[in-house]
Amino acid sequence: MNILARKIRASASAVAICFAVAVSGQAWADPMRVAFGDIATVESLHLLAAFERAREKGVDVQVTFLKSEDIAAQAVVSGQADIGVGAPYALLQKVKAPIRIFMQLSKLQFYPVVNTEFYKNWKDLDGQEIAVHSRGSGTEAIMQLMAEKNGISYSSISYVPGAEVRTGALLQGNVKATIVDSSGKRVLEDKAPGKFAFLPMGDVSATDEALFANTDYLSANAKDVEILVEAILTTWREVAADPKSVTALKEKYKLLPDATPEMVADIEPYFAESAPNMPLNGGGGAAAKDDLEFYTVSGALEGDAKDLKVEDFWDLSALNNVLSRIGTK
Repeated sequence: MNILARKIRASASAVAICFAVAVSGQAWADPMRVAFGDIATVESLHLLAAFERAREKGVDVQVTFLKSEDIAAQAVVSGQADIGVGAPYALLQKVKAPIRIFMQLSKLQFYPVVNTEFYKNWKDLDGQEIAVHSRGSGTEAIMQLMAEKNGISYSSISYVPGAEVRTGALLQGNVKATIVDSSGKRVLEDKAPGKFAFLPMGDVSATDEALFANTDYLSANAKDVEILVEAILTTWREVAADPKSVTALKEKYKLLPDATPEMVADIEPYFAESAPNMPLNGGGGAAAKDDLEFYTVSGALEGDAKDLKVEDFWDLSALNNVLSRIGTK
C-alpha cells in the first residue's frame, strides 16, 4: 500500500469515529440516518435535492458524508446509520450482513484512463499500480474485470475516494492509471489534451450506487422508506426530462453553497450526459440480475450468477409499492 492510500485510510477511520460520536449525540427523534460513502459534488446534486424533497414530506433525513463506501456500509451494519449509499455486494455475501439493497441510484458510467507518458493500453498496466474509488466499489470491480479480460494483474490498488480527486491526482502526476467519471473525462480532455488515453471497456451494465439498509429498518420504517424512494424517482424523472432542472434545484435548496463557478458550469453538461443512463424505475429485479452477473465476473462476488438469488441481496418491497402508485417509465 502506498503512502497516499495509507493517509486516506487513516482519514477514513477518523471520519468513522467522528460519525459514531455525532450519531450518539443526536437528540431528535427517529431521524433517517444516511451514510454517504463519498463527498458532496455536482454529481450528487439530484440526490441531495431528493433528500430535501423527502424532508418536505416529513422524513427527517440526516446525511453524513464518509470517506468510502465500505465505511458507509460498516456504519449501516453496526447500526450507526440506517441507510447507506453504495453497492455492498461483497459485504452482503462474505459477511452475510442483514442488509439489503432497495433501489438503484446510478449505473456504472466510468472511464479507465492512463497517463500516456507511461502507459498506452491495458497490457501496459500488467504489474503496475492503479487507483480506484474504494474497496468493493464499482470502480474497483470494473478495473478487476478489465484485468481479467486483458490477461493482466496489478501490482497494487490504491483507494482514492472521489472521481474529482483522482482526476486532480492525474493532472498533478501523483497517479498514472485510474478510473474517472464523465466530468473527470471532460476536465482531462480540456486541461491536458492528448496527455491521457481512455482505455476501452466494452459493454458493462451494472449498479454504480444504490441505497441499502438493515432489513429490520426496512420493515419497521416502510412508510419513510417509500417516501424517500418516491422523492428520488420523481426527481430522477424530472432531471431525465430536463437536465437543466438540476441548476434550479440547486438554487431552490441552496445546495453546494461553496461550489466554484467552474463546478456550477459543469452541472448541465454532466446531467445532459448522464440523464440517458439514469434508472427511472429504481433498477428493480432486472438491475439486480445484471449486477449478479457483473460482480461475479469481476470477482466481487463468488460463485456463478445463475446460482445466486436476488432476494439474498435486494428487498424490492418499497420500490414495487412506489412504482404501483407512480407508474413505471
